[in-house]
Amino acid sequence: ARHLVGFFATLPQELRQSVTFDNGTEFAGHLALHRLSIATFCDPHAPWQKGGIENAIGRMRRFIPRKTDLVTLSTARFRQFIAAYNNTPRKCLDYHTPAESFAQVLHFECESTSWLSPGRR
Repeated sequence: ARHLVGFFATLPQELRQSVTFDNGTEFAGHLALHRLSIATFCDPHAPWQKGGIENAIGRMRRFIPRKTDLVTLSTARFRQFIAAYNNTPRKCLDYHTPAESFAQVLHFECESTSWLSPGRR
């Protein structure tokens, strides 16, 4: 929960209105998000309330098997899994990636980190 509070605190208020969690013990501290005025909800034994979460868990299971102790994953490896998840195109996003869709909402422009060569101007 501490990491989530830190992450969500960096987002504009209009992008952090609610979060739907799986009701696993890993989210026991979810009430800490209420300090940021983020509603957290999902009734126990109600998977229909969290179809997107169930889909995300299924996608992450491609990389992280059930019963994996997340503490044993390095931060770098975990970030690789998140990057793969966020950079996989989705039919529901008109075949854009979640990262592209989120960046569009934030109105980011893609910027190159290097100058174009003289022949490419």
